[in-house]
Amino acid sequence: MTRREGTGSATRTLEIPTPDGRADAFAAFPDRPGRHPGVLLYTDAFGLRPVLERMAGELAGHGYYVLVPNIYYRHGPAPVIELPEHIGEEERPGVFARVMPLAQAHTTERALRDAEAYLGFLTSRPEVATGPVAAVGYCMGAVLAVRTAAAHPEQVAAVAGFHPSPLVTEAPDSPHRLFSRLTARVHLGLAESDMSPETTRELDGALDAAGIDCTSEVYPGTVHGFTMSDTDAFDASALRRHWDRLLPLLDRTLAAG
Repeated sequence: MTRREGTGSATRTLEIPTPDGRADAFAAFPDRPGRHPGVLLYTDAFGLRPVLERMAGELAGHGYYVLVPNIYYRHGPAPVIELPEHIGEEERPGVFARVMPLAQAHTTERALRDAEAYLGFLTSRPEVATGPVAAVGYCMGAVLAVRTAAAHPEQVAAVAGFHPSPLVTEAPDSPHRLFSRLTARVHLGLAESDMSPETTRELDGALDAAGIDCTSEVYPGTVHGFTMSDTDAFDASALRRHWDRLLPLLDRTLAAG
């Protein structure tokens, strides 16, 4: 276990026991004594890497204990595949060819087993305050956040998903069919390229029918992956908008509670 301090937050590398093994994970939290609201942060399809660690550190600087598991731990410790420092158009096809088999192997059944283990681990940390936590995710991590909150409504009080993988599918367990199980407040930040107008209307209809406290918006001028500064999709203004939506959501549901 390692620890680094001096920038307003401390970090540790951890191992989370799961039914299928041990998941390596990154944690960031305030470098001051006390217990802090917990956030389970799910990575995008490219997995746990420095850009997610920096985002976790940013969030920790606002007073949260942030746990970022390696969702691909069954295939090895992070980084499971070697990634370039920047994923541009030339690198993207090769990276996707290696990443997609990992993402496809991460079935709903596996995700739900992991979610229970992650939440149990997070809420048992001595640095984490008692009470509900948040689930935040990017790309496929947004879907994982929704599934986690739907399976554990008594534990997850806030959900945020940014440039999500498909939330509306034909599958019986499509994420949009799970909204009625949520008790959490929700924010969805969509890229312009994430959904067709028809799919967006179906998503909005499912949210309205569920009657949950939710905001869903398209971030103007963005493409899928806009929060990730190590990709060509990155949009600095959209990243700021993401923080402007995420931090008040967490403050209303966790810090203020």
